[in-house]
Amino acid sequence: QVQLAESGGGSVQAGGSLRLSCAASGYTSRSNCMGWFRQAPGKEREVVASINGGGSRQYYADSVKGRFAISRDTAKNTAYLQMNSLKPEDTAMYYCAAATTETCYYWFSESRYTYWGQGTQVTVSS
Repeated sequence: QVQLAESGGGSVQAGGSLRLSCAASGYTSRSNCMGWFRQAPGKEREVVASINGGGSRQYYADSVKGRFAISRDTAKNTAYLQMNSLKPEDTAMYYCAAATTETCYYWFSESRYTYWGQGTQVTVSS
């Protein structure tokens, strides 16, 4: 049974930083595409960033480019999302997702990902 557990969410003021973690367990492969999504109240879930299995390619939504950075530690089977210069519009529940392929084709599509975490709340106040 594959499980993804997010952590690191919280409340910060605008301009602050948070680092989210996503620990994977029960995973047969440590080299699969992983991504972060978010969903704000009353809005659809949207992609934030993805990283391929080898960690050599990262993909970002335009809204977070230059502020967020996705990375992974294969040995720890953990993915991270470093969030800097946070804005009130970044407030959302953040979800970690994992695919069953190394590459992240169609990284922006929820259908790319097979496994999902329960989410961690990020709240940014102005």
